Amino acid sequence: MARKDNRKLREMIKEYGIKDMKDVQEFVKMLTAETIQVALDAELENELGYSRYDYRNKKTDNSRNGYSSKTVQGSMGEVEIDIPRDRKGEFEPELVKKHQTDISAIEDKVIYLYSQGVSIREIQKTMQEMYGINVDDSRVSKITDKILPMIREWPERPLQSVYAMVVLDAIHYSVREDGHVTKKAAYVAIGTGLDGMKEVLGIWLGASESSRYWLTVFNELKNRGVEDILIASVDGLTGFVEAINAAFPKTEVQRCIIHQIRSSTRYVSYKDLKEFTIDLKPIYRAPSEGSGLAALDDLEKKWGAKYPMSVKSWRNNWNELATFFKYSPLIRKLIYTTNAVENFHRQLRKVTSSRLGEFLPPASHTTGRTVPYHGGSLS
Repeated sequence: MARKDNRKLREMIKEYGIKDMKDVQEFVKMLTAETIQVALDAELENELGYSRYDYRNKKTDNSRNGYSSKTVQGSMGEVEIDIPRDRKGEFEPELVKKHQTDISAIEDKVIYLYSQGVSIREIQKTMQEMYGINVDDSRVSKITDKILPMIREWPERPLQSVYAMVVLDAIHYSVREDGHVTKKAAYVAIGTGLDGMKEVLGIWLGASESSRYWLTVFNELKNRGVEDILIASVDGLTGFVEAINAAFPKTEVQRCIIHQIRSSTRYVSYKDLKEFTIDLKPIYRAPSEGSGLAALDDLEKKWGAKYPMSVKSWRNNWNELATFFKYSPLIRKLIYTTNAVENFHRQLRKVTSSRLGEFLPPASHTTGRTVPYHGGSLS
């Protein structure tokens, strides 16, 4: 097999008249460009679902629309490639992304794998299997160390002065620290700016969740430039509302309806659970606060004697549960649960399945300041 490859290579060298290192570089650039070109054409073919001239199997009203020229930086210098286009402008190539100008950066691939929770050993194996590249552990460490300044800078970056909504919740871990397993909470804040764009404002690693600790989080947000939050979506943690009001007194608080349902059905008998849950729906699906309260009255008439605490929890928390009634149905869907942060929690679980301290920027439990964390790994 090696002899056949060598023969082909000698023939190509002769065909292209390669005589010096400059010719070698140009030859590699040509091979790189052609390889990428074939791969990009294959991507578009897969996207459209039919080959270039196979119109009989075409099942889309979209089609090819020529190419756009692009100059990218390769390991041997600049390379000219043609990016295939589609008629509708929906095609986004994965191999060379829209604004990507460097195709030589192995480091980007290593950092991406590292950010996904892949271990150094697994990164080495992946680079070898996918790209035929041997990357020793010291090189991987040097590459990943480059992102440490960004990690340190990220939790202290300035924030917008006003956020339309901030969703707040904590995710809990069992962490091995100094030979002992202890509980830690990663406090997460996700903000939606006035432009509608979401961003993770910060992640703070501290002791088990408490309203007192959340107050340190709010004060840090203020120190980083946040002056006002229009709506805060939170779970049912005791003292949460008071902590928000202390830092942002004008903020409207929406308690998560899903958390409230879970909390109020906790002590409902299993045989009554389905019926009780159905009777809750008219409350939070009501078109107005008045009709929601009327549905709560109906719930109390039916279940109040049997499950007084379950009904009472809706009464006691009504001010925060009913905030979403002030807004249109579209906005209600955005604020009545903390689903946005819980979706983010699932992503955190993926990347922290093997080690916690490498990914979460922690904070001091007493001051709320970001401090280096060398605590250990998940148990």
